[in-house]
Amino acid sequence: MSESFSNPQDAVLKLKLRPNMIVADFGCGSGAAASTAAHLVEPNGKVYAIDIQEDLLTHACAPHGHLHAHVESGVVQTIWGDVEKPFGTGLRDHTVDAVLLMNTLFQINNRNALITELKRVLKSEGKLLVVDWAGAYSGMGPEPACVVAEHEAEELFIGNGFHKESGFRSGPHHWGIIFTSA
Repeated sequence: MSESFSNPQDAVLKLKLRPNMIVADFGCGSGAAASTAAHLVEPNGKVYAIDIQEDLLTHACAPHGHLHAHVESGVVQTIWGDVEKPFGTGLRDHTVDAVLLMNTLFQINNRNALITELKRVLKSEGKLLVVDWAGAYSGMGPEPACVVAEHEAEELFIGNGFHKESGFRSGPHHWGIIFTSA
């Protein structure tokens, strides 16, 4: 893996997921984080890999993709959905033990809607893992105006009823925070 990017496996391991848990990956992209979560919640757990870009889901589930074996085993279910819309994930209320939001926050236009959907699907005391870019790095990562600083993310989630559990560096260009829902 490139030194420039965070390691999704290391970040997901910080959640201490256990077998049989239910996890949702909001903005799953290539499925690397969802794949790690699937290994941790097997055999009877479930990972919902959600993305608004249908082609990313198709690619992640292809025979060479991160999610192929997990979809085949039934541990991962992909959802073509919009995490910025009410009920956009298609998940039931308060059924998810943990949500992954990795390299996604900087792309979110309606953060209040995202938080509403997070709170709707997470169980009480559920975990939220947020990993995002610490800056714009000469064409690598988001445009400078889109970067969400770590302190801004803290304020956003704490101001909406989440509790900060821990923070960490996730590679040389990313920050990470684990929150707990109320």
